[in-house]
Amino acid sequence: MADTDARLKERLGRIGFRAWRRGFREADLVLGPFVDQVGPTLDDAELDSLEALLAQDDDHRLYAWIIGTEPTPTEHDTPVLAKIRAFMAEHVAAAVAEGAG
Repeated sequence: MADTDARLKERLGRIGFRAWRRGFREADLVLGPFVDQVGPTLDDAELDSLEALLAQDDDHRLYAWIIGTEPTPTEHDTPVLAKIRAFMAEHVAAAVAEGAG
């Protein structure tokens, strides 16, 4: 059990690093907090989907999929992307309520 917990923590650390350091600030501000807050609740299949999404090199296109301004390729139109979109809607609403923007 402890070995499994250590592997999950290490995996989430790698995913978090990639989420926070996209090179496109808008994507960082959605994906980083998503991984920090929701990542630990995701199962292995969801983490696989998230890693595949984060493997995309074009940050602007990835962000466009998240905000819905470009069609999402079928392989990335997953429940995890739906969770990211919902998180973003909640995250942005909370930031606006606090006076950001």
